[in-house]
Amino acid sequence: MLDSLAGIGAGVIAGAVALGILSALARSIVVICPPNQVVIFSGRKRKLADGSQVGYRVVLGGRSVRIPLLEQVDRMSLLSIPIDLKVSNAYSKGGIPLKVHAIANVKIASDPKVVGNAIERFLGRDPAEIARVAKESLEGHLRGVLANLTPEEVNEDRLKFATGLVDEAEGDFRKLGLTLDTLKIQNVSDEANYLASIGRARIAMVLRDAEMAESLARSEASQGEAASRRAGEVANQQAGTTIAQKENELKTLKAQLEAKAKAAEETAIQAALQARAEAEQKLQAIRKTLEETRLQAEMVLPAQAAQQAAALAARGDAATIEENGWALAEVLKLMTAAWASAGPDAKDIFLIHNLEQILRTVVERVKAMEIGETHLLDNGDGSALATYVASYPAAVRSVLAEVSRTTGVDVVALLSPVRPEVAR
Repeated sequence: MLDSLAGIGAGVIAGAVALGILSALARSIVVICPPNQVVIFSGRKRKLADGSQVGYRVVLGGRSVRIPLLEQVDRMSLLSIPIDLKVSNAYSKGGIPLKVHAIANVKIASDPKVVGNAIERFLGRDPAEIARVAKESLEGHLRGVLANLTPEEVNEDRLKFATGLVDEAEGDFRKLGLTLDTLKIQNVSDEANYLASIGRARIAMVLRDAEMAESLARSEASQGEAASRRAGEVANQQAGTTIAQKENELKTLKAQLEAKAKAAEETAIQAALQARAEAEQKLQAIRKTLEETRLQAEMVLPAQAAQQAAALAARGDAATIEENGWALAEVLKLMTAAWASAGPDAKDIFLIHNLEQILRTVVERVKAMEIGETHLLDNGDGSALATYVASYPAAVRSVLAEVSRTTGVDVVALLSPVRPEVAR
């Protein structure tokens, strides 16, 4: 058990050692070049495109494989190197000594065609040495450019000065394998105060020109003001004339419009009167029609309706009389037949059928009697009141007797429980 564990531990350690050796070997073989560096593999010869041979190869960014024992790897920085340029007593065109202060930024060229020059001259050297060489080269070229420019050109057109310096130094910088990134002229001066004198002269000229321009401007302003005043007066006169002309035209147009409006108003009034007369005639016609209609409705139609109603009523009355007569004839026929069939009892039957009417007549006759205030004289035995009360039945008998004499019908006999015929 222990032997197996020891074997496993030894295997793990051996694997780790082998992995470390492989990793170190890979790092020593594979070389990575960052973007701000150039990697030089020296030790083997290689042929360039122009047919020449060199003992190195260059990698600008990326990675490459180094052959151990045969190739050596070196690196050069592509970062910018600032250079402070100060040149004194640099004679310009015309013999004026100038002082120039400029700031430049240089770097190792990244162009594959030029970087070989930098490798041959600056590989393994300190960046300060590169800055010194570039500074000396720029100062020499700066003096050469100043010799071809006047102080005014140097001071006024600094872009032209810087461009000339870059163009002048480009050839030497390519030979050195360097690139001039930027160049800015900070200050240009001279100990003889030439530029200051030029400035004062120019200031005086500017002041003089300004005074002359001001005077000229005032003169022109006065002339312009006078011309404007005259033009304004002329314009006012022309405007007055134009206004008067337009006012006259306006008055004429207003008179024409008023005449047209008056004529139109008169025409409208006449048209209104005519329309009113026509409307009045139509209204009278409507009133006439309405009156005729009213008369027709109130008199003619009611008269015609009354006439028709009277005719219909007459026809109705005639028909009623005719029907009543016919009905009465029928009734008489029926009564005659009834009386004939009834024999000796016909009168009694007739009386019985009309008994109610007869009694109603008797009661009405009795009720119709008016008895005023009555005074009863009694002997003390109470017979007076009885006698007065007994007078009412006597009155009824008197009325019935009158009916018997008038009609020949003896109602009392008919109402008697014992009929006279039966008694016989």
